[in-house]
Amino acid sequence: MSLKVKNWVLVFIWASFIFFLSHQPFLKSGLPSQWDFILRKIAHISEYAILTWLLIRALKEYGLTNRKILILAISLSFLYAFSDEYHQTFIFGRQGAFRDVFIDSVGILITSQLARNKKIP
Repeated sequence: MSLKVKNWVLVFIWASFIFFLSHQPFLKSGLPSQWDFILRKIAHISEYAILTWLLIRALKEYGLTNRKILILAISLSFLYAFSDEYHQTFIFGRQGAFRDVFIDSVGILITSQLARNKKIP
């Protein structure tokens, strides 16, 4: 399997994992509510930080400038975050929230800033 295909497979697997989690009704950690809230928001940030990193890796295989890679990775991650929240509006016990897209964007921006500063491969 070529590196290009492998990188896109990893993006697809991670996006599928995010979709799977979003499809779970009443997804709770069992922790007290304030800790559950914090854990869920950290999960949002982490999920999209990883997705952005995987997208950056996949897009590097196309010989694009770093600027174009970051713009595409940020855009695709943000669109997926938005579509994921929309998806949750159809799941019993879940709700889509624009606030969560904003929280997802924190992870997206952290990863893109690290990549811009060459802190991540």
